[in-house]
Amino acid sequence: MTDDPLSHWRDQIDDIDGQMVALLAKRFEITTQVGHWKAENKVTPVDTDRERRQVERLQQLASDTGLSPDFLERFLRIIIDEVVSHHRAIRDEDFEAPSPL
Repeated sequence: MTDDPLSHWRDQIDDIDGQMVALLAKRFEITTQVGHWKAENKVTPVDTDRERRQVERLQQLASDTGLSPDFLERFLRIIIDEVVSHHRAIRDEDFEAPSPL
């Protein structure tokens, strides 16, 4: 580490970015398993009630930690759309992203 605070902060940001990528990779490993289970059990790839609950829960967490709930909703929408796209691909279905929550 140098005495330059900007370099120190950037190193911390780089570490956090790496952790976020690793967590997203793990999340997608699990949601892929969910997608295969849903396909095998003929469960729809989209669960709007679950999505709504997740958005509400994460918006509250965002608010509690000083993050923008709107930002978290947009971020989660990207993740959800990607998960649904994977689930539909498992079923060989086309996917168009729904309008925002």
